[in-house]
Amino acid sequence: MSSASFWQAIEQFNHQQFYDCHDTLEALWMEAIEPDKQFYQGILQIAVGCYHLGNHNWHGAVMLLGEGIRRLSDYQPDYQEIDVDHLIEKSQQLLRHLQGTEPQQVNKVVEQMKTTSDNSACCFPQIIKI
Repeated sequence: MSSASFWQAIEQFNHQQFYDCHDTLEALWMEAIEPDKQFYQGILQIAVGCYHLGNHNWHGAVMLLGEGIRRLSDYQPDYQEIDVDHLIEKSQQLLRHLQGTEPQQVNKVVEQMKTTSDNSACCFPQIIKI
């Protein structure tokens, strides 16, 4: 059963409050045992990757999105009432978009994200409860 803090972190993530999500999940992650520990870390890394992207840090975004995706792959298709498949798919779309962009163009990607729909490859992922 997931805790209230976990659902708070998911809400923070979905509202693009990635730094707050990081803080909330880090507290859970530090106390967790496997298999939850790696699951929390995967979401945390994707959140931090999105935070880096919002701060125009292409390298940090690419590295942490990739790490988070890798960690969450063991939890497909779902875990703790989270649609992990969806989170990985949307995170991979964003990662591929970034990898196809020159690092010095990251500011344009961030500006584009402000005007695109959630169905675009160039948007922050959302976490869906199942």
